[in-house]
Amino acid sequence: MKSSVRNFYWSIILFCAAILLSSFVRFAGSANKIAMPYKKAGLTTEQAAAHLLSRFTYGAKPGQVQEVAKMGLEKWLSEQLKGDENDKTLGEMLTKFDAINMTNTEVEDTFPRAPSIRRFAIDEGYINKDSLAKGDRKNEREGLEAYMKAKGYRPQQELFRQFFSQKILRAAYSENQLREIMTDFWFNHFNVALNKPQCAAYVPAYERDIIRPNVFGDFQNLLVKTAKSPAMLLYLDNFTSSGNNVAAQDQSMDMMMGANATPAQKKRAKERMEKVKQQAQQKKGQGGLNENYAREVMELHTMGVDGGYTQSDVTQAARVLTGWTIAPMGKIGYGGAVKKMIDRFGESNLQQKGFVFDGDFMFNMNRHDNGEKVVLGHKFPAGGGYDEGVELLKMLAHHSSTAKFISKKLAVRFVNDTPPTSLVDKMAKTFSATNGDIKSVLITMVNSPEFWSKDALREKTKSPFELAMSAVRGLDAKIDRPYELYTWINKMGQQMYYYQAPTGFPDNGQYWINTGSLLNRMNFGLALATQRIPGVSLNLAALNNNKEPESAEAALVTYSKIIMPERELTETVARLKPMLNDPNLQHKVATAAEKNNAAAPKPADTTMDMDMKAGRNGKATLGDGRKINQDPVIKQKAGTNTMLAQVVGVIIGSPEFQRK
Repeated sequence: MKSSVRNFYWSIILFCAAILLSSFVRFAGSANKIAMPYKKAGLTTEQAAAHLLSRFTYGAKPGQVQEVAKMGLEKWLSEQLKGDENDKTLGEMLTKFDAINMTNTEVEDTFPRAPSIRRFAIDEGYINKDSLAKGDRKNEREGLEAYMKAKGYRPQQELFRQFFSQKILRAAYSENQLREIMTDFWFNHFNVALNKPQCAAYVPAYERDIIRPNVFGDFQNLLVKTAKSPAMLLYLDNFTSSGNNVAAQDQSMDMMMGANATPAQKKRAKERMEKVKQQAQQKKGQGGLNENYAREVMELHTMGVDGGYTQSDVTQAARVLTGWTIAPMGKIGYGGAVKKMIDRFGESNLQQKGFVFDGDFMFNMNRHDNGEKVVLGHKFPAGGGYDEGVELLKMLAHHSSTAKFISKKLAVRFVNDTPPTSLVDKMAKTFSATNGDIKSVLITMVNSPEFWSKDALREKTKSPFELAMSAVRGLDAKIDRPYELYTWINKMGQQMYYYQAPTGFPDNGQYWINTGSLLNRMNFGLALATQRIPGVSLNLAALNNNKEPESAEAALVTYSKIIMPERELTETVARLKPMLNDPNLQHKVATAAEKNNAAAPKPADTTMDMDMKAGRNGKATLGDGRKINQDPVIKQKAGTNTMLAQVVGVIIGSPEFQRK
């Protein structure tokens, strides 16, 4: 009888489990099925294609709306979510940038920081100390050049210029547009900045190896990888964070005193070690517990500021993450003292004691707080090591607050600045059900009516970078000198990779749009259309099959439709007409923009004071870094149709083109 009852209950349990499993499988399957309800929103296939391209690319190229409509929106998005389209042409463009594929160690050995170069040059006699004391900058500059040439070093600014240039080329030419959009999104979410010299050299590899390959996968994986990256460890100072490791202290005392020491002797030795440790931590930059990363990983990377954690949770999480640091890199780079320890004891011996080596990441067991901790009610028993840090990050990645926070940020990026709660809730549900599968969350978003509603269409404002990229894509421009575009993006108010706060650039229209920015945007549009940006060329006539419009008004209508397809343009055309016949428009806009730029504070570039600029022979030379602020009123290229160029420039600078 008892056996029959047990079998009955087991049958019920297995039946319920089967139902739950089948429900999960059905949900997971539906989460990955693309079925966009744009027709219910009253959109034609072409209008829906234009909206999809405005959100998931850096701007539609000429004729691309029709191509996507013909291919099928679902098929196009499915291929973009795979992110493996052939990028042979882009790859060929990137071959001239040798530094962007370097490892962090190679970067350390090739692009040392300016203070280190200056110090070594002085020590080795390339810079005369007496002339340095007199402020002889010429002697210093010549000495630095000679020293760098002799050692094979290159200025860091050259690395950064290549880094900026590759981002611009990827955004303009990559066939995997959604991967580049998501790379930009996640980099901004897990922001690190070139403003902080300690981490600057590691930022290119951070984007290349940590962000870009993981934009569509599990959020947990992306979170752990960013936490272990040298760029993040240095940016938020976790590389110095250390705690009280009882086992390491006991081992040190045993080595110092021998195995026959009495308990009283060990107690006194422990007290002395603790005093020495406290004195060391009181010195500036000498470690101790650092809560910066623990706080930001909760507030900005996972749960959000209202996620339900406390200051105690931050402190306890910081203790869990003590010892997470950087492996030694380069001949003169970070971690010289640690390298000596590794050379002395060997990696295998250190691994047996709890050390972990994973590429550029190292878990230093001797600096880990191995006492008991409690974070968000979860107990981490005493005696833990590296694994408890991974466990903490996984716990944060799967928290319900994280599901809502990440879903809202995605909705803000792709829908509008204040996305409806109904949409965020659906995305968060998918996030939780799929263990943070980013691709599934994106599909849930595009499958929702809210994505296609009138409150979403053209309700996002382009950042300066997005504006520049959508303009060159919309005009089918050819970019030979991408860094020239970087200077214009900077002028328009976005110094790429230099947003110092860990929040990343704000994702709302109010941040980007003001009187000064509108002037700079119009100035950019006119400069681009009249081909006054060196290294960027275009053929405006070819966009209209080489048919010349009869008048400026006709050109305005024709090219507005080409550049802003599938939009209602009646009001835009009426608003722009008065600007077409002013022969001094370019000069007026450029002058007004320069006055505004002169009045505005310039963002500081603290990476190093040796700027790089390319000469005619392509070789790098030292400069003063002020080329970015040169007079923008430049003679336009011969053969440019002045009327047509001015019309297109006005369109690029128009309020309607600022929206996506």
